[in-house]
Amino acid sequence: MGLADIFQRITDSLPDDWTHLELDLRIAEESRYVEAALYLTTCNAQPYSRHDWHWRLLVAHRFGHAAPAQAVHCALRLLDDAGIEGEMALREIRTGRVEVEPMWGRPQSAREEFRRLRAQ
Repeated sequence: MGLADIFQRITDSLPDDWTHLELDLRIAEESRYVEAALYLTTCNAQPYSRHDWHWRLLVAHRFGHAAPAQAVHCALRLLDDAGIEGEMALREIRTGRVEVEPMWGRPQSAREEFRRLRAQ
């Protein structure tokens, strides 16, 4: 099973209110580290230095300061297509958070538009 499929299984198993994931990624062939790093820049993977694992992947569901789940899935699919094998470990799941947007001083139309966009 490829890395993208493993990631998809992880996200499919989570409740709908998950907000952030933290995953560690290690590739099997360290000689392909630079090539893998090139693909992983699309999801802003953070390299570890002096660690057993190679990268940390921060994933956001609907909001937040992390890569969207779709971007991470795409980057892992690129690794799969290039024949780069590896393993992932789920380190942390955050659930139940809500997005906070300061609305002080904004007109009512802006507040209604924000609610309309977030209700979808």
